Amino acid sequence: MAGYVYDFSAGNKDMKDLLGGKGANLAEMTNLGLPVPPGFTITTEACRSYLASGDVPPELRVEVTMAVRRLEDALGRRLGDFHEPLLVSVRSGAKFSMPGMMDTVLNIGLNDASVQGLAQYSDDERFAWDSYRRLIQMFGKTVLGIDGDLFADALDKAKAARGVTSDVDLSASDLQTLVAQFKAIVLDVSGREFPQHPREQLDLAIVSVFESWNTDRAKMYRRRERIPNDLGTAVNVMSMVFGNLGATSGTGVCFTRDPSTGVAGVYGDYLSNAQGEDVVAGIRNTLTLADFEELDPAAYADLTLAMRRLETHYRDLCDIEFTVERGKLWMLQTRVGKRTAAAAFRIATQLVDEHLITMDEALERVTGAQLSKLMFPQFDFRSEKVLLANGMAASPGAAVGAAVFDSVTAQKWKAEGKDVILVRRETNPDDLGGMIASVGVLTSRGGKTSHAAVVARGMGTTCVVGADDIVVNAVERVFTAGGHMVAEGDTIAIDGSTGEVFLGDVAVVPSPVAHYLEHGLEAAIDAAGDDSEIIDLVEAVDRILTHADSVRRLHVHANADTAEDARRARSLNAQGIGLCRTEHMFLGDRRVMIERVILAVEPAEKQAAFDALLPLQRADFTELLEVMDGLPTTIRLIDPPLHEFLPDHTDLAVKVALAQARGEADEHDLALLAAVQRMREANPMLGLRGVRLGLVIPGLFALQIRAVAEAVAARLLAGGDPHAEIMVPLVASVMELHLVRDQALEIIREVGEEAGVTLHIPVGTMIELPRACLTADRIAEAAEFFSFGTNDLTQTTWGFSRDDVEGAFFDEYTSLGVLAVSPFESVDTRGVGRLIRIAVEEGRKVRPELMIGVCGEHGGDPESIHFFHEAGLDYVSCSPFRVPIARLEAGRAQVAAPGLGSGDSR
Repeated sequence: MAGYVYDFSAGNKDMKDLLGGKGANLAEMTNLGLPVPPGFTITTEACRSYLASGDVPPELRVEVTMAVRRLEDALGRRLGDFHEPLLVSVRSGAKFSMPGMMDTVLNIGLNDASVQGLAQYSDDERFAWDSYRRLIQMFGKTVLGIDGDLFADALDKAKAARGVTSDVDLSASDLQTLVAQFKAIVLDVSGREFPQHPREQLDLAIVSVFESWNTDRAKMYRRRERIPNDLGTAVNVMSMVFGNLGATSGTGVCFTRDPSTGVAGVYGDYLSNAQGEDVVAGIRNTLTLADFEELDPAAYADLTLAMRRLETHYRDLCDIEFTVERGKLWMLQTRVGKRTAAAAFRIATQLVDEHLITMDEALERVTGAQLSKLMFPQFDFRSEKVLLANGMAASPGAAVGAAVFDSVTAQKWKAEGKDVILVRRETNPDDLGGMIASVGVLTSRGGKTSHAAVVARGMGTTCVVGADDIVVNAVERVFTAGGHMVAEGDTIAIDGSTGEVFLGDVAVVPSPVAHYLEHGLEAAIDAAGDDSEIIDLVEAVDRILTHADSVRRLHVHANADTAEDARRARSLNAQGIGLCRTEHMFLGDRRVMIERVILAVEPAEKQAAFDALLPLQRADFTELLEVMDGLPTTIRLIDPPLHEFLPDHTDLAVKVALAQARGEADEHDLALLAAVQRMREANPMLGLRGVRLGLVIPGLFALQIRAVAEAVAARLLAGGDPHAEIMVPLVASVMELHLVRDQALEIIREVGEEAGVTLHIPVGTMIELPRACLTADRIAEAAEFFSFGTNDLTQTTWGFSRDDVEGAFFDEYTSLGVLAVSPFESVDTRGVGRLIRIAVEEGRKVRPELMIGVCGEHGGDPESIHFFHEAGLDYVSCSPFRVPIARLEAGRAQVAAPGLGSGDSR
C-alpha cells in the first residue's frame, strides 16, 4: 500500500501509531463488515514530515489523488461534481484520544455549482444550502482562522429575523442568504474568496489538521495527559453521509455501558435532522436512545446489533459516533470509551463475570490513579460555592475548616475540637505539628513536590499549593483573594483534586472506597446500607485489589514516622515500614534538646543532652516496633542538617539586635545566634547532613542506634517479634558506611549482652547519590540492604533542588518540552533510572541476596512502580495513604511484565 495513505480496508486496530486511534478503528470496523462510509487515512508520518519541514510531502498529493479516485469509482460520484457531487469530511485522529483539541471540517466539495447538484441529487434544496453554510462556517473558523462568533452572530440574526429559535426552522431561501453572508465574512476577514475548487478545499483542510497538532490547546492537553509531542496526528478523509436530510435522518453518540457508573445498558444521545457537530455543540436538546428507538425502530435495531458486536470484539466499553441517513445507519467512529474511576472498576469486573476478559486483564483495565480518585472525599457538586482562587492540586480530597495561620494555633484549635485549615505562604518542618492537626493545608507558594505537598500527601491530608492569587499576611492573620478578605477563624474549603479554594462551608461526601480499604469489605457493605451502586463499587475494588495482591512480586511497605502512621499503614495492608524518618521525632518540645547538643561546649554537656534524648527515642521505637510486630521496620538515622532544628537566622538576629539596643542581651540567644551563623550553609542539600553528621558529631548516631537496639531487646523480652533495620543516609563512600556499621554492631552487641538476648539488626544504606550508585559493588560489601532515596538521587543527578526550582522554572521547562512531567513526581528512567539499574546490578554481583527497595515518594507513583518492578527491586515504600495504589500497580506491573524483575521479595 502507499506510504502516506491507507484506504480504510487496508488497516486494523493495531495500527494506531501509524493511522491514529480513529483511523485504526475505522479500518477495524470496515473489516468487521459494519456500515462505515468509505474513505482513507493519511498517516501520522505525513503529519510529522509536514511539521518538520513546513511543507506537505510531494508524494502525499499524488497518493491523495489516487485515494480520492478510488473513492469516486467505488461510489460512482465525483468530488465537486455539478450533478451528483461526492462530499467528504476531514477529521483529525491521533494515537491517543484528544477530544475537541484538533480540527474537523465537514462537507468538503461544495461550491456555488455543486450545491445545486446536491439539491437535485438529494431532492432537498434546504439540505443542500444547510450543508454549504456549514462548510463555510467550519472552514472559515478552522482553516482560515476566522473568529467563529462572526458566523454564529449572523446565524442568530437570521433566526431572529425569521422569528425562530432553531436553525432547522430556517428555509432554503434563508440559508442561501446566510451562505452569501458567510462568504462575505470570509472575504472581509481573510482577504480572499471562499475557495471554490474542491481539491483546494481538501488540501487546505488536511494542512489545517496537521497544524492543529501544535495549537496551544492541543499542547496544553498533551502536557496534562502526558502525551508525547512528537507523535503527530493522522487525517481521516471519509465520504459524507448526512444526518441533516430531514426527519428520517440524524446523528448521535452512544456507549455500550454507562461511562459514569459502569452500569450495563445502552446509553447515548440522538439528534434528528442534524450533523455531528450539532450534538457536541448542544444547540438543541437531544433525544435519548429510547426515544430514537420509537422514532426509527429499524435503525435502532441495527445500532444495538453493531454496539454488541463492537463490545464483543473490543471486549470493553465502546464509545460510538453514528449517523442515520434516511433510515440507513452509518458508523462514523468507535473507540474504547473513557470512563470515570468508579465505572472503570465496575466494568472490569462485569466483563470478567461475562467471561469476556480474565482477572489479569481486569487488573490491566484499571489504574492506581483511578483508585486514588475513589479514595478521597469529595465536595457535593450540588452545593453552592464561592470560588476564591485556583492553585495546584497537591494532595486530593475535600477539606472544610477554619483558616489558621500558624502551627501553634492549629494544634490548639484542633485540641478544642475544631477543624482547621493551615494557611501559609509556604510550609517548613516547624509546621509539621500544625499540618498534622489540620484537615487541609493551603499555601500561596510551592509546587506539587514542595514541602507542604509531600508531607500532606504522606499523611493523606488534603492540600492545595501555589495558589498565587492568595496574598497571605501572617502578621495580621488574614489573606485576600478574589475580592474577599479572610480572617483567622473564617471558614474556607479546599479541593485537593482540582486546586480550587472556596469561601465558606461546602458539603463533603465521604468516600466509601476509603472506608473499605481501612475497615474491610464487610464493614463497607454494612455502611452502604441499601445503596447497590456503592456495594457494587466496593466489591469491584475488592476483587481487583485482592487479585493484584495475589499476583504481584513487589512487596509494598509504608513510610511511617509514628506509631499512629504505622497503624494506618497496617490497616491498609502494608507489609512493613520502608522508612521511618527519625528527625521528625526531634521536633516540637524536643527541639530544645537538639539545641543543647549543638550549644554544648564540654563533652559532658553533650552527653547529658544525649542521655535525655535516649529514653524518648527508645520509647518511640518500642511503640513503633510493637505496632509493626513481625514485619520489617527500617529506621533511618537522622538525615537533615542540624541548622533545621535551630531558629531562623534573620528572625534570631533581629531579636538579638533589638535586645542589645535595649541593653537586655540574652546569653542563650547570643550563643544560639553564634551557632546558627556557624552552621549556615549556602546549599544545605549538599552540606553537613546524613552520614556526615554522624561522623562529625560523635554520639549522635550512637544515641539513635542504642535506642533502636534497646527497643528491639525490650520487645523480644516482652514476647514480641521485632524486625528493626538501621539505615544509614547519604552514603557516598563505603568507608563512611564501614565506620557507622562498625559502631552500630558494637552497640548492638553491648545492648544484647546487657539484656541477655541475641540481637540481629541489619545495617544497610540509603542510596541517594550518583557516586553511591556507581560504587554499589563496594558499598554492598558493608551494606545488608539498599533503599533508594529517589528524591535526593533525583536532585543530585539533575543538579537542582526540588524546593528551589519547582516553583521557579518547571512550568517553563514543561512548556518548552524539556520536561514532560516533574522528575520528582515520576522517576526519570533515563537518568536516575539508569543509575538505579547500575546499583542493582553491581550490588547483587557482590551480595546476590541483597534486599533492595525504594523509600522515596516515587514508591507510590504508578509509572515509577512499573519501572521498579522491571529493575528488579524487592519492595517499594510510600506514604500510608498510597499503599493501596502501590499494591494495585505492583500487581499491574507483574501482569504487564511477568518475566521481569529478580531477587526475593519480602
